[in-house]
Amino acid sequence: MLAFFFLLAVVSTAHPQHSYERLSIYFAGDIMQHEAQLKAARTAEGAYRYDSCFSKVKSEIEAAQVAVCNFETTLGGAPYSGYPNFCSPDELAIAVHNAGFDIFLTANNHCMDRGARGLRRTIATLDSLGIAHLGTYRNQAERDSLYPFIISSGTMKIALLNYTYDTNGIPVPEPCIVNIIDTTIIKADIVRARKLKADCIIACMHWGTEYRTEPDNSQREMEEWLYNHGVDHIIGGHPHVVQPVRTLPDYHGRASEHLTVWSLGNYISNMSAPRTDHGLAVTLHLQKRGDVTRMTGYDLHPNRTIRPQFIVEGM
Repeated sequence: MLAFFFLLAVVSTAHPQHSYERLSIYFAGDIMQHEAQLKAARTAEGAYRYDSCFSKVKSEIEAAQVAVCNFETTLGGAPYSGYPNFCSPDELAIAVHNAGFDIFLTANNHCMDRGARGLRRTIATLDSLGIAHLGTYRNQAERDSLYPFIISSGTMKIALLNYTYDTNGIPVPEPCIVNIIDTTIIKADIVRARKLKADCIIACMHWGTEYRTEPDNSQREMEEWLYNHGVDHIIGGHPHVVQPVRTLPDYHGRASEHLTVWSLGNYISNMSAPRTDHGLAVTLHLQKRGDVTRMTGYDLHPNRTIRPQFIVEGM
């Protein structure tokens, strides 16, 4: 779908020049890899195949100009494992990418499941596969050069931010960096995104309370803080169930409305708790006219995981 250029983590896509420009971004929920999924993907020869997992939603993903997912596992190398310490075969990342996902979010509470080695190998593998990503970094210099992540389409520049509430208590040893929800850090990142002349800033937040179908107080407080400090839209994950979507008027004149997606839920997993077998993807439609970039609408794509084949389908 896109040609990738990694200077300042810029993703560029050819776009004709008109009096206005449009960009559609598809956001999917948590891509997880439990033990049952590993067993289902393993072939008789000992390899792993995942292409069928996304065959029913591939056209939906590719309909957008850019597709983003929360990659909630590590690529730490064999031996592979499911919960509680996720580590997946590289073939999973390849299949997700082949399905049409351009950008992987890696700041989530499982990104340190294989320690610093797993974090570094995940980054190196995604880089070797030509898969753009944001949220975790091998060192500060790498973060400085690649973050905020910029999607470039014509003259439109969209900044993506990604943060997690925690890493399940696993320390992040220096010099590795995981983007943690910290208002001092986020404020500096927002300022830098504006200095990079981002027309729109979208914060992808790994937050909230697991299995809760409504946002908690920490989410609501952070939503208000993010909008007051320059974020235009918020896409949330982590609760593993779908939470409401809402729009708010923008009193700062940056956009027509703010879009908050509290939680997209799971995109694919083997979780058994109520409502964890389905999720929600959202396509955000942006338009730039002159110097103003605004949301013109959004589409909701409910989905579920068919088991035991582990195939994602629309609902």
